[in-house]
Amino acid sequence: MKHIVSLLVGMAAGVMLFCLGLVYNPFIADRGVSPLAVAGADVITLTFSPVPDETIVYTNDGESVHLPNPVRVQQLWEPPVRQTTAAVMQMRNARGEPAGLGIKFGSRSESTRLLRGDVIQDSAWYLYLPEHGSLFIHQSEDYWPFLRDVAFSAWRNSANNWRGGWFGDTTAGPGALGTAAAKGASGELRSLDMEAVESLSVKAFSTDIGLIAAEGRLVIAMPEDEAAGEVD
Repeated sequence: MKHIVSLLVGMAAGVMLFCLGLVYNPFIADRGVSPLAVAGADVITLTFSPVPDETIVYTNDGESVHLPNPVRVQQLWEPPVRQTTAAVMQMRNARGEPAGLGIKFGSRSESTRLLRGDVIQDSAWYLYLPEHGSLFIHQSEDYWPFLRDVAFSAWRNSANNWRGGWFGDTTAGPGALGTAAAKGASGELRSLDMEAVESLSVKAFSTDIGLIAAEGRLVIAMPEDEAAGEVD
């Protein structure tokens, strides 16, 4: 019995050390400032709420922390889409005014590598902005900084929640500088090749229900020779 207890304690200590090693790994560096923040290009800036209860529609496999909204929306429980999320959100401009609609699909990526600090989600946006047209965005997102700084902190809290102020870019590619690829589909954006960066600002999170207070932002950089202006 004494040996069994010692084994269990050793295993628990090993798991704890492994988790601490992941969180405080000195070889995992943050990506730093967004390349679009220093590019100087004309941009379209959009904000949205990533909190499922504040979306128009949100759905997943029905077994994740974030529950589908509204309650009776069809869940993605079929095997080919079981690891996919889908959301329809109202997009707002820099002044907080309605600017259009955004539809986002995301799925877990096979390129996720926890030991390297990569928690990757492949995602795609379709945006319809009445004053400018429509566009598609394709990107890979890395949620490791969010998991390390927010979700892990909430897990360590006895109340299973976190409150504070966290901001970070989630876009990690496919661009060489960590930007998303955007392509205009209609209106004045038609056929334009653009870059984009998505970021997340979190004020409250719970390990039981997920995001409580948060705001997402999309910054889309126009080609220098065909700037479409900023949505404002």
